[in-house]
Amino acid sequence: MLRISNQVTIPDSEIELQAVRSQGAGGQNVNKVATAIHLRFDINASSLPKRYKTRLFALSDSRITKDGVINIKSQAHRTQLRNRTDALERLQQLIRSAMVVKKARKPTKPSKAAIKRRLEKKSKRAQQKASRGRVAYDD
Repeated sequence: MLRISNQVTIPDSEIELQAVRSQGAGGQNVNKVATAIHLRFDINASSLPKRYKTRLFALSDSRITKDGVINIKSQAHRTQLRNRTDALERLQQLIRSAMVVKKARKPTKPSKAAIKRRLEKKSKRAQQKASRGRVAYDD
């Protein structure tokens, strides 16, 4: 059972775990032992509350397919058990991140004093640059 929050848990029967061979270099062990884990979680068929499901579908995450299936592959560790726990933790983090409500941004504008200071600095800088030009002599 995977605990998402105090009220929400996912039964093990809803999470499909499959052991596969890892990719890349690793010697003999990689060629004969299936240590990598493929995790599949169907959002539509799960017992998650409706608000969790809608939030998950709203995410623009490449691990979520159009059919609503979350695919996670874990092959970072040498043992199947550690890859299994890693994949489950990543699923847990993904679901929790979907429920985080971002704080609404309040647009701000600079104060009148700040605008005045900026314009004064700007004109002072322009004056300084203008004074570097050629000097015209009137004879």
